[in-house]
Amino acid sequence: MPTQVRPFSRDDREQITTLINAHISAVVPNVSVSVPGLLSQIAREPGEFIVEPWVVERRTLVAEQSGRIVAAAHLVRYGRDEKVSADYRDVGEIRWLVCWPAATSWPEAAAAGEALASGCLSQLQRWGVSRCFADGSLPAPGVFGVPEQWPHIRALYEKAGFRHDGRTEAVFLALISDLPRPGPPPLADMTEVRTVGVNGTRFSAVVGGRVLGYIEVDISLDTADRMSRLSGWADVGNFHVEEANWHQGLGTWLMATAGEWLRMGGVQRLLGYASTEDTAYAAFLQQVGFRVLTRTIRGHVKP
Repeated sequence: MPTQVRPFSRDDREQITTLINAHISAVVPNVSVSVPGLLSQIAREPGEFIVEPWVVERRTLVAEQSGRIVAAAHLVRYGRDEKVSADYRDVGEIRWLVCWPAATSWPEAAAAGEALASGCLSQLQRWGVSRCFADGSLPAPGVFGVPEQWPHIRALYEKAGFRHDGRTEAVFLALISDLPRPGPPPLADMTEVRTVGVNGTRFSAVVGGRVLGYIEVDISLDTADRMSRLSGWADVGNFHVEEANWHQGLGTWLMATAGEWLRMGGVQRLLGYASTEDTAYAAFLQQVGFRVLTRTIRGHVKP
């Protein structure tokens, strides 16, 4: 059946939201984006406070077959001036691309995805960018890169000429009820200090005024009602223990302390992240109650 690749229209918003939520729910359980949340990301991403100021153009495209939106993609172009980091200067990025997988009831879905990927490349070429990136950062926590649950998206990127040239990360999830309960501090004269952190509330292990380690947890994942069913979720924003204090129980104590705080606030689930190269931290997360949700590859580049 014929495929039409065209710019996004507001009349497409419900179909695209359904398509995006199908991809989100394959990675993170019982999480979805609202229609206003999708429109908010298409217009601007205030949460991306580092790269967002560098974006100078946006474009959202859809692939339609017989009145059905089968695939959609959101593209951004970063500026060329010195204000933009060298890593992003004059870069065009497919921020995300989603497509219904081929099925007996709709065997032409793959053709729609390929047509859309080709349309994305044409748009990047019209922008005249020097480099092209591709990602899968949907407006939901834990959904970035190209997760292993999206083999059809990975195939589309590869067929379009993109190659993985970055790292692989694991996304972890813990039920707060599975986290260890806090006990006495593992070191003499150690106290807990709770402060405002860079990426959430910070819990620090302090001895004699010296910070030996800290954890930050962020509960603002459903800001402005962009997300559905996220009031009981939190995110590990930062975690650090001084190397000299490894294997002394500080990490477990910090995680337990943060977990107790989240428990009192009615939070039920905590997300964590680790590069697959950081085997020690990944093992620690599993030891204290986390399980792997997905492994996702980041850094798709078109030579």
